[in-house]
Amino acid sequence: MINIKKFVKNAVIEDNGRGDLFFDVAPKGRFTARAIAKSDGILAGVKYAKVLARTEKFDCKFLKFDGDVIKKGDVIAKLEGKASILLSSERTFLNMLQHASGIATMANKYAKLIEGTGVVLLDTRKTRPQLRDFEKYASRVGGAINHRLGLDDCLMLKDTHMRTIQNLKEFIVKARKRISWVTKIEIECETFQQVQEAMDAGADIIMCDNMTPEQIVEVVTFRNEHYPHILLEASGNISLDTIQEYAATKVDAISSGSIIHQATWLDFSMKFD
Repeated sequence: MINIKKFVKNAVIEDNGRGDLFFDVAPKGRFTARAIAKSDGILAGVKYAKVLARTEKFDCKFLKFDGDVIKKGDVIAKLEGKASILLSSERTFLNMLQHASGIATMANKYAKLIEGTGVVLLDTRKTRPQLRDFEKYASRVGGAINHRLGLDDCLMLKDTHMRTIQNLKEFIVKARKRISWVTKIEIECETFQQVQEAMDAGADIIMCDNMTPEQIVEVVTFRNEHYPHILLEASGNISLDTIQEYAATKVDAISSGSIIHQATWLDFSMKFD
């Protein structure tokens, strides 16, 4: 919650600058307003918007909540407070809801396509700088599970890392002595040969990167026969058109950066009564 408070406060400062020029001439008294959806989708951002309301000291009663399906015309929230406060908070309030809801809506589209398959939907670190917590929260609301939040979550060896490593097995032995006992090691592989080497070296998770579904089926079969404890993740070329085909390979998880970086904001507006 501390991070959310800091995020919200910085967002208000960013928009207000040296101070809202309307503030000193705003009408006195309390006013009421409504936040209205102008798009269909999945609502997210409520958690952050509530903190904004408390921080800026206006009343806000949400009629819809994180994860709810919303339709164009739905009243999302009712607000009450001084005109100066409501108006200076309006853009930040709506931006949070619009941005988060866009990501939640996209994540939900992916999640529904593999519902019931047992395959986990993961997001990625392809987030906007300084917005990772916010965007990954929105992804969770939509039905995805967070992959790494940062480089300290899991030791992932991508193709760029692998070019610096001469002996993978020796490297992993050394890494096990340095990282936490509960921390996993994931290795990105693009070929079946790389998969075999990574599994033999002691990987906990294999990322099948840019492989075809047919290639991944071969990897899954090999894993099941020789290394059943290793988790498999499919990544690369994952879209709304292809995700079901990848889920049919029986991998454990599918990750897609599109959940966040291809999401389009939903449209919301604030109307004074």
